[in-house]
Amino acid sequence: MEKRYIALTFDDGPNTTTTVAMLNLLQQTGVPASFFLVGNNITAETVPVVQRAFAMGCEIHNHSMSHRALTELTPEQMLAEVQPVTQRITEITGTPPRFFRPPYIATNPTVFATVPLPMICGFGVEDYNDAISAEERFCRLKEGATDGMILLLHDSEGNDKTVQAVTKLIPALQAQGFEFVTLSRLFALKKVNPQPFDGQLYSVL
Repeated sequence: MEKRYIALTFDDGPNTTTTVAMLNLLQQTGVPASFFLVGNNITAETVPVVQRAFAMGCEIHNHSMSHRALTELTPEQMLAEVQPVTQRITEITGTPPRFFRPPYIATNPTVFATVPLPMICGFGVEDYNDAISAEERFCRLKEGATDGMILLLHDSEGNDKTVQAVTKLIPALQAQGFEFVTLSRLFALKKVNPQPFDGQLYSVL
């Protein structure tokens, strides 16, 4: 079976509930993921969660300070949403975030020209909507998965349905020949070298 690669990514953490449950699952399965953090959620209580994720081989990236749509901000305000989070992640892990996911995937030419990190999108299944059941999330992810895809999910507090969906998804995709990798590894495997200010939103490599 031909090897296929896919990246799990999670937005809106960290927290001490859903993020921890997701890390427990990833640790049990030996699967890495990439987490896009909201700066306002990085607290004394959640720093150990971030440290654990990093120690497990997960990547830690930037999802803005307060989850505002950057398209509504001035360039100065955009940088105020991005730079403190980069600094905080670097302080916690010793490694600066390589990627940025714009809140609401809201971009325009000014956002691309201002934010000094490559922009990541992904294949999502509306898992921020509690009305979407765990089974529907799982089915849509399984059916939509393709080689080189970035899966866009959320580990926001209380989002247990996504933990349930990913619990089923990991063995299902592994049985199809998928290997789960971090974002950086996926880009390296696909020989794609994203750069800041390149005007691209990356979803499938």
